[in-house]
Amino acid sequence: MKNNSGRGQRDLKVKVKTARGRKLSSTRWLERQLNDPYVKLARAEGYRGRAAFKILELDDRFRFLVPGARVVDLGCAPGGWCQVAVKRVNALGEKKGKAEGTVLGVDLQEVEPIAGAQLHQLDFLDEGADDKVKEWLGGKADVVMSDMAAASSGHKQTDHLRIITLCEAAAQFAFDVLEEGGTFVAKVLAGGAESELQVLLKQRFQKVANVKPPASRSDSSEKFVVATGFRG
Repeated sequence: MKNNSGRGQRDLKVKVKTARGRKLSSTRWLERQLNDPYVKLARAEGYRGRAAFKILELDDRFRFLVPGARVVDLGCAPGGWCQVAVKRVNALGEKKGKAEGTVLGVDLQEVEPIAGAQLHQLDFLDEGADDKVKEWLGGKADVVMSDMAAASSGHKQTDHLRIITLCEAAAQFAFDVLEEGGTFVAKVLAGGAESELQVLLKQRFQKVANVKPPASRSDSSEKFVVATGFRG
C-alpha cells in the first residue's frame, strides 16, 4: 500500500441533508460513506470496496497471501478480497522470479471479472462443492478466506447466530479443501456464541487469533478469526 495514500489526513466533513423520502438511517449511512477515508482510498487505488483494506491489514500482520499460494475466497462478491489476493500471491506473474499463485472466488451471484482470478457462481454449501473447488484449483488450497455475512434481520442476537453458523460452515469447507499447514480467515461478530467455533478451530489449527483490523469500523461488532497451521 502506498505511504502517500492520504489516509489519516484531515478532510472537511461532508454533511448530507435529509432528502424527502429518505430515512434518517440512510442519510447517516450516506454521510458515513462520504466521510470514510477507506472508501476514498478504495476508489483511489481501484479496489471494489473498503473491505479490501481489511484483508490487506490482516495479511500485513499474518503473512498468508504469499507468492505461489492457492487461495479460495468464499462469498467473494464484489471482489475486493480477490483483487488483493491476486497481487499478493502473484497470480498474474508480475513479480518476476516469484512463484505464481492461484485465486479462486466463489459466490451465489455472478461477479464481474477480475484479472488473474477465477470466479465461479457456486453455493459452497452444495454437496460436492469442495470437490469442484479442488478440481478448479488443481489440488488443495493454501488459504480459505471468507468475508461473508448473513442477511441482516435487524435483531442483533439472531444476526450473530446466523453469521457464526455461516462461519462454522466455511470452516468445515476449509477442513475439506485446505492443504496441511494452510490458513483459514473469516469474519465473525463479537457476541459470545462463537465459543464452539473457537474450540473447533483450536483442535484443527496450530494457532488461532481473533483480530479487529484498523479498517473495520469502530462501531461495528465484526472481528476476524485467523487460524494458521492447519493440522490436516
